[in-house]
Amino acid sequence: MTNKNFDDIQSEEMREYFMQMNHPYYLYAKSMTDLYDEVYKPKMPVIENLLYSGTYLFVGAPKVGKSFFMAQIAYHISKGMALWDYKVNKGTVLYLALEDDYARLQHRFYTMFSEGENDNLYLATQSHQLNDGLDKQLEYFIGKHHDTKLIIIDTLQKIREISGEKYSYSNDYDIVTRLKRFSDNNNVCLLLVHHTRKQQSDDCFETISGTNGLLGAADGAFLLQKEKRTSSKATLDAVGRDQQDQRLYLEFNRERCIWDFIKSENELWKLPDDPLLESVSKIVNAEKQEWAGTATELITKLGLDIPPNSLTRHLNVNADRLFNEYNISYENTRTHAGRQVTFKLIPKETE
Repeated sequence: MTNKNFDDIQSEEMREYFMQMNHPYYLYAKSMTDLYDEVYKPKMPVIENLLYSGTYLFVGAPKVGKSFFMAQIAYHISKGMALWDYKVNKGTVLYLALEDDYARLQHRFYTMFSEGENDNLYLATQSHQLNDGLDKQLEYFIGKHHDTKLIIIDTLQKIREISGEKYSYSNDYDIVTRLKRFSDNNNVCLLLVHHTRKQQSDDCFETISGTNGLLGAADGAFLLQKEKRTSSKATLDAVGRDQQDQRLYLEFNRERCIWDFIKSENELWKLPDDPLLESVSKIVNAEKQEWAGTATELITKLGLDIPPNSLTRHLNVNADRLFNEYNISYENTRTHAGRQVTFKLIPKETE
């Protein structure tokens, strides 16, 4: 039997892959083994434990204070300032305030934040609709501002095409799915402002105007509501795929037009410490910002006694924790010598 080198094996795999893809009934699927061997892009926290990269709905009744909340979030993220007790990761923000004009925005931001200059927050009062090139406009903006972390669309209705299927499940699901595909491809957060309907429900998220297709396709949702329209107090309910369900109690400061935090209904559960990730953080730090080697070399470096596959798979699954908790990016690539593991410290942006 002939010994095959690495390149021959790779060529055979590629030939078989293309033959399968050309089959009329080919269905792409990964084995569980392949799944564990993959390193996926980490979900980036925009506001830690509250808002991540992806597509979210921000819902409330008309005139409940959604636009003030959007301005507050936009400003804090663009400045890298903590929002209440929530840590914020600084980045460029694009706010499509499609129900406002620039004069109203000027007054609102000046009332809320006085004279503070801010070159990381961009405001637009007009845009294309989703079926007429909005995604191209957003891609162009991101191309000019590579550190874009958040895009607010206020409101979702302004970018939708009006049609007879306006409130169908399939149409609602398709709209949010297209926006989610954009946010996932560009690793940004899209926050879609939307309204509630008048009918009440036992589940507060069922009051979202439209069908369940909106929430079903989104990564999460926030619902801002008051018991009485004249009250300054409100609750903010949050649900999502990448964060825990929460209820926050807030109060609107009428003088400054900002939302103040009162309390949280539940304490967030924290993942237990991971000794392996902690060990990696000790070999990749401010003094030595990069490390590369085989999985076997890493085992020796860390003083561990585990199989190389177990090590790399644990790192593959926890690449997001390694990045979000220690600012260390992780790559696992296949080479002639075997699996090559690379760690890099990514310095955090500071104001």
